[in-house]
Amino acid sequence: MGVVYHANYLIWFEVGRVELMRSQGLAYADLEKEYGVMIAVVGAEVRYRFPARYDDEVAIRTSVASMRGPLLKMAYRVVRVEDEKLLCEGTTTHVVVDRSMSRASLPPAYAAAFRALLDSSTD
Repeated sequence: MGVVYHANYLIWFEVGRVELMRSQGLAYADLEKEYGVMIAVVGAEVRYRFPARYDDEVAIRTSVASMRGPLLKMAYRVVRVEDEKLLCEGTTTHVVVDRSMSRASLPPAYAAAFRALLDSSTD
């Protein structure tokens, strides 16, 4: 069909999350290795607006939509770089868990960074 497979957008959402954390000086891998917690996806919503075609350069615009206790919601906008055309938007809902998959808390540095991102998106 010449268009990007629909499930690839979820992979792009993950890349957006990891890069958002990296932009704040935090690494997802450290969250697991050093603190023993993970941010598990428990829900996803995707709205396809316009198909991405093979060889389109895309950007994933990621933001923190909400935080409440161990719950975190991220929002995404996938745009074609060439013309800023909105291709896809969506959200993922996450729960912070420990290695036994029990609810846990984000380490303070991660919680503060996500909170700052949330606060900056509501300005």
